[in-house]
Amino acid sequence: MDRNEIKQNGRQLLNKSRKSLIRIIFNRKTLLIVSLLLQAYILFGLYFWFEDNVPLFLGGSTLFTVAIMLILVNSSMDPSAKITWLVIIDVLPVFGCALYVWTQSEWGRRTLQALVDRSEVLSHHLIRQKQSVLDDLQQEDPGAAGLARYIHSCGNFPVYTNTRVTYFPQGEDKWARMLLELEKARHYIYLEYFILREGLMWGKVLEILERKVRQGVDVRLLYDGTCELTTLPEGYPQKMEALGIRCKMFCPISPIVSSHYNYRDHRKILVIDGKVAFTGGVNLADEYINHVNRFGHWKDTAIMLEGDAVESFSLMFWQMWNVDEKEAQFPEDLSPAESAPVSAKGYVIPYGDCPLDKEKIGEMVYIDILNRANDYVFIMTPYLILDGEMESALKFTAQRGVDVRIILPGIPDKKIPYALAKTHYKSLLSSGVKIYEYAPGFVHAKVFLSDQREAVVGTINLDYRSLYHHFECAAYLKDVDCLEDIRQDFQNTMRKCRVVTWETIRQEPFTVKLTGYLAKVIAPLL
Repeated sequence: MDRNEIKQNGRQLLNKSRKSLIRIIFNRKTLLIVSLLLQAYILFGLYFWFEDNVPLFLGGSTLFTVAIMLILVNSSMDPSAKITWLVIIDVLPVFGCALYVWTQSEWGRRTLQALVDRSEVLSHHLIRQKQSVLDDLQQEDPGAAGLARYIHSCGNFPVYTNTRVTYFPQGEDKWARMLLELEKARHYIYLEYFILREGLMWGKVLEILERKVRQGVDVRLLYDGTCELTTLPEGYPQKMEALGIRCKMFCPISPIVSSHYNYRDHRKILVIDGKVAFTGGVNLADEYINHVNRFGHWKDTAIMLEGDAVESFSLMFWQMWNVDEKEAQFPEDLSPAESAPVSAKGYVIPYGDCPLDKEKIGEMVYIDILNRANDYVFIMTPYLILDGEMESALKFTAQRGVDVRIILPGIPDKKIPYALAKTHYKSLLSSGVKIYEYAPGFVHAKVFLSDQREAVVGTINLDYRSLYHHFECAAYLKDVDCLEDIRQDFQNTMRKCRVVTWETIRQEPFTVKLTGYLAKVIAPLL
């Protein structure tokens, strides 16, 4: 190679480097992050500037702080969250008060709440509770009927019969059945997921979706807007639209600082022709089927519904789909175009949880199951960051003589939530709750099972973010055939766990204990 060729290759390499650098600098993600950091810097700078000048305004700032504290103490906020805010206000009075006022009244949150409310009101007429079904449940189990009435009053989620439920003890099992059911689609496919990542799992699904679009099937994809920053390339909805797939992000992150980014769409829903619906912990990424190893073996669960109850998951999808539509439009009928009746025992209640209303449906369903349990409650959850109500319910249930067992990850995905979970171990163990850690890896399943008569499988974790800040979904199952499958899966999983004892708590590294104690102060905000 002569000197001219070396110079030419050098110039080409330099030009490529410059172009790559320009793409990085002016990439939407980069501009977005810089814009948010700049706004945060300005806001925090103003707050701290004002705080540094508090002596000039001591009387006014004191009155302001006292007023905010009185409002906070008398609010309907969870007691644990109140304590967190009071600590922040005590340490940083002006900044804490301003931050509290901003998070409670900020326009982005109010706008999102108005849009969600509008979507729910416009779709309220699409499904109705069959009184005969509720009456039958009342005769069989008044406690479960009371829970059904509560769920229906909070979000128009009926109790159904004639619904077959299949339980999947691994993400791989759900994925295999998903592919089979997607191939059967003739009219529509609705997908709503928290995490979407390119790879084997999503690639196989996308191959089928592309083919179904060419066959005239209406395919719609909704995923959480944080994926653009974490798992997907920029402009992914446009890429999907080019394939004929209707696609949008829920609450995409924009360069404007807003508290409504705190409310993420954590749901996992797949509906096909109104005949089948999937939910559970499994997202559309390769770690969920153990194709890649991130935190050891990934233990997850899911269910598939066939029959009448599918329409509630169709409704949940459409409600979220219409949140950002200028003119919300819903199908006239959520029932399948043609289907044979499904004969199955038991009752099913699909339900969603919205973080913008005052109802904590996800937590209340869990607590109701705990309070009515007689023999046992088996729980699988990836996180254990409890408020006072949930911790008291778990302890009280165990103290009544009920066998309460919780399976948690043995290999965590996040260090702070892992440390926070361990701050609850002593209190729970002293009340008789049994705790297990999944030795092979990470548990992402969200399962409650009680007395071989009722269960919940869905997306709702036992932590503040899931119970207070996320849009969630699940299915309450009463006397359905797959309850025995859930019990066997729990027993099989428990055999692979290490038992948490007082000795293991004592041997916990000091850094983990310290992290948990410090993080607990702000746990409701995490």
